[in-house]
Amino acid sequence: MKLFYADHFVLPLPPGHRFPMEKYSRLRARLAASGHFGESDFIVPVAASDAEILRAHDAGYLSRVTSGTLEPAEQRRIGFPWTPQMVERSRRSAGATLAACRRALVDGCSANLAGGTHHAHRDFGSGFCVFNDAAIAALAMQAEGLARKVAVVDCDVHQGDGTATILADRTDLFTLSLHGAKNFPFRKAVSNLDVELPDGTGDSAYLAVLDDALSRLFSRFEPDLVIYLAGADPFEGDRLGRLALTFDGLAARDELVLGQCFGRGIPVAVAMAGGYANDIDDTVSVHFTTVVTAARMSRDFARPPVP
Repeated sequence: MKLFYADHFVLPLPPGHRFPMEKYSRLRARLAASGHFGESDFIVPVAASDAEILRAHDAGYLSRVTSGTLEPAEQRRIGFPWTPQMVERSRRSAGATLAACRRALVDGCSANLAGGTHHAHRDFGSGFCVFNDAAIAALAMQAEGLARKVAVVDCDVHQGDGTATILADRTDLFTLSLHGAKNFPFRKAVSNLDVELPDGTGDSAYLAVLDDALSRLFSRFEPDLVIYLAGADPFEGDRLGRLALTFDGLAARDELVLGQCFGRGIPVAVAMAGGYANDIDDTVSVHFTTVVTAARMSRDFARPPVP
């Protein structure tokens, strides 16, 4: 399984900033040392182009981001200080999801070792999200004639509000968001299917609700591709999550989503999305399990039957 990364395009942050930028390089290092992947499986993506970004974002917003002329309030809403590195990092992260989608349509599964920037709206960024990689990629796959219908399955603990608004009112796109009811963003958007969870939701309740949501998705929509946002922030040790999933529960979540997709013959592109555990290694462990699970299940799915 091919893994696309851009962690060496570092977004410089001031000391004490709460975004765990280091998790991406730690994740790649752990995957590289795991024995599950070869050196050639790790690929640096091409940056998303203006044309690709503009399918999902307003031209004025893109211009302000690239030129460094965002208003102070816009910059505060994103949560990152503007630098040229912020722009390049954001383009590369979107490019990684684009590349993962293209590869998944060939191999059955691929992953962006970052991404999941689902709070970026058409004309503004928010919540550490500059460009919405899932929306950019879904629209690109259609424009390139690679997928007619795309579903975004968002299991980050925060609602995919930007994805929902950018992809709204389209019968050939479907957004599913499973998220904390009382968590950010506090003014929710409307996805095709929203499932809100109370604080403290644990493994068994979460998995039952997810199973039902996936059944409802696939009864209403037959995608050619699923983009899966596998957030690590439903973890019980996440400082921003407010849910109570264990490592085992999150692994079961991944198996459930991937199994439902692969069982229907649907390719999956995986993005990591959020993760803010008190111990950054816990976040890395959740993401690591997601990627290894995807690699294992996609190999099993692709294996020809024994005669």
